[in-house]
Amino acid sequence: MSRKSKRILSFALAVTMTASLFTGCKSKENTSGPTAQSGKTSGVTLTFGSHQSGLPNSGIVQKLAADFEKQTGVKVDFQISPDDQWRDLIKVKLNSGEAPDIICADVNPLTLPSTINPERYCVDLSSESWVSRMDKDVLPSVSVNNKVYGITFPGKKMYFFIYNKDIFQKCGITKLPTTYAELKGACAAIKAKMPNITPIYEATTDGWHQVLPIAENPEVYLKSDPNLYSELNANKKDLKDIPMMKTILNEEKEMASLGYYGKDYLSNATSNAQEAMAKGKAAMYIAESAFRNQVKTEYPDCKYQYGIFVQPCDDNQTIGVNPASNAYFINKSSKNVDASKKFFDFLAKPENLQKRLDGQPDISEVCWPEIKGRYSAEDQKYIKSHKTIRVFQVSVNYIDNQFMDIGKDIESMFTGSMTPDDVIKSAMKRRDDQAKLQKDPAFTS
Repeated sequence: MSRKSKRILSFALAVTMTASLFTGCKSKENTSGPTAQSGKTSGVTLTFGSHQSGLPNSGIVQKLAADFEKQTGVKVDFQISPDDQWRDLIKVKLNSGEAPDIICADVNPLTLPSTINPERYCVDLSSESWVSRMDKDVLPSVSVNNKVYGITFPGKKMYFFIYNKDIFQKCGITKLPTTYAELKGACAAIKAKMPNITPIYEATTDGWHQVLPIAENPEVYLKSDPNLYSELNANKKDLKDIPMMKTILNEEKEMASLGYYGKDYLSNATSNAQEAMAKGKAAMYIAESAFRNQVKTEYPDCKYQYGIFVQPCDDNQTIGVNPASNAYFINKSSKNVDASKKFFDFLAKPENLQKRLDGQPDISEVCWPEIKGRYSAEDQKYIKSHKTIRVFQVSVNYIDNQFMDIGKDIESMFTGSMTPDDVIKSAMKRRDDQAKLQKDPAFTS
C-alpha cells in the first residue's frame, strides 16, 4: 500500500470516528476541566470542527496541535465532516448553541456573513497581535464591518492546467494551448498518439472541480461589459446575460462527449488525481501549481516533469485569483476562548508558519508575507507574464454558496439530463432565492 493509500485510510477512519462525536457534541460538554474564564488552560480540550478539505491531507495541522498540547497541556480534538454537509451542518450547530470551540469555514468577502454570521457567533479577534502580520489582501475575507474574526493560512489560490511535459513532447505538442481550439487539438493529439492515456483528468464526484472552468475564468465575461460584476450584484443583469458562461459549459460538455475526460470521469475523485498524473494515466489536470509538489511527495519514484498553463476556456488568457480559501474562527459561546486564542497565537508563530508551509505540499505560499513562498523561478516568470483577476465566486453575490449545487447540475449536463441553459437557469433561481432569503434590497424591492 502506498503512503498516500495508508494516509487516506487513516483519514477516512478519523472522519468516521469524529463525525459521530461531532453530531452528538454539546457546548456544555466542551467545558470539562479548567476554562478560559478561570484563566487556566492546562487540561482543556478544544473541539475543532472542520470539513474534509478544510484541513490539509498531510495532517500538518494535527501535528502542530500535538506540539501545542506538549507545550501547553491543551488538547485539540478534530471533528471532521464531509465537504458537502459542512456548510449546512455548522449553521445548525451555531443556531442550536452546539458548535465546537473552533470552526473552520470557507471564506470570501461576499459570503462570510451568510456562511457563519461572525458578528453574532464568533469572537472579535481584531486586537490580536498577529492580525497585522497577515497579508492585507486576505483580511476582507475574514472581516465584517472592519472587525477581524478569523485567522487564515493558505496563500492565494490560482488554478492552472497542470500538464505532463513528457507526454506533450511524445505527442508532438510543442505549443502550450492558449485557446480552446488549441486545447482541443492537444487532446486529439494525445488520444491519437497514446490512446491509453486520458487527455484531461476530470474529478466529478467531489462536486466542485467541474465548476472551476466557469468560476475561475471571469476575464472573458468582462470583455464585453467591464461593469458586469456591479450589475449582477445590483440585480440589473443575471447569469443568462453572460453568453460566455454558456460557451464554457458547452466546451466542457464537448470535451466529455469527445472522450477527452476518459471513460470514468463521472466516478473520478480529486483524491485519485495525483496517482493518475504520477503514473502517466492522464496528461492534464486543473489544479493549483503546488499540485506538482504533492505528486512528487506521494510518488517519489515519478520521473515525469510537469508544467502549468492558463485555463484557455473560451480563449481565456488571464489567471483567476482567489485571495483566501478557508479560515478558523472561535465560537463566541465557547467556554474555552482563551485557550483557543492561545492556539491561534501558536499557529501564527513564524516557526510554525514555516512548518505549515513545509508540511503542506499542496500550497505554494502562506498568506503571511514574512514567510517566503516556493514558486519556482519558471512559475514566477510565467505568472508575471499574465494578467490576474479575482475569480467569479468572490466577486458576484450568491455564487460561492451554491458551488456544490452548480457542480451537481454540471454532472447532470454531462449525463444529458440537463442542458447548459438548464444549468444557468438553475443557478439563477438559487441565486434569486438566496438573495431574497438574505433580504437583499436589490432583489426584493
